[in-house]
This record gives sequence, C-alpha cells and structure tokens, in this order.
Amino acid sequence: MMTSVDTDLIRVLGDPLRLQIVTLLAKETLCTTHLVEETGARQTNLSNHLKVLREAGVVETEPCGRFTYYRLRPDVIASLAGQFADLAEIARATAEANTKRSCP
Repeated sequence: MMTSVDTDLIRVLGDPLRLQIVTLLAKETLCTTHLVEETGARQTNLSNHLKVLREAGVVETEPCGRFTYYRLRPDVIASLAGQFADLAEIARATAEANTKRSCP
C-alpha cells in the first residue's frame, strides 16, 4: 500500500481551469478551439494550462492538420485515484484500531 500521494499531480489538477479541462477531456477528445468555446478562457491562457497538463503526463496530443487534439490519459487519473484509495484504506484501518500517538 502507498502512504503518499503524488503532490505534483495534485498541484497540477488543483487549478480550477485545468480541472475543468480534464473534466471536459474525460468526455471527449477536443482541440484548443473547442476548449476555448467550452471554458471561455483566452486561447493563450488555455494553451499555457494545456502545456502544464501535457508536461505532467495528464494529457496527450494528436496532431490533425493545423489543429492539435488533446486526450486525457485515464491511467494517470486512475493512478492518482488509487493513491487516494490507499490512503483511505489506511485511515479506515487506523480508525478501527483507534491508533493515536500519546503526547509527551
């Protein structure tokens, strides 16, 4: 069981616009134009956020003519969810065992 969560990935997904992008990409593969329409964000701002998501490995790109499509990498999200599930299991076991450190 893991006892820590990928804090870099949480930081990446902690931004509201990036989380919105990830949510949209979970439903379909979209190009920047679609994401601008859906989010209302400026294209340059959106491109910067997509770069962060791409560098973190959360999304992958697919060139299509003069457009670039973005697709969510579900394995990355599943890995993060698994890390949280592991923490929840540890917390559940700790609560059942009533484990607490005594104060000095």
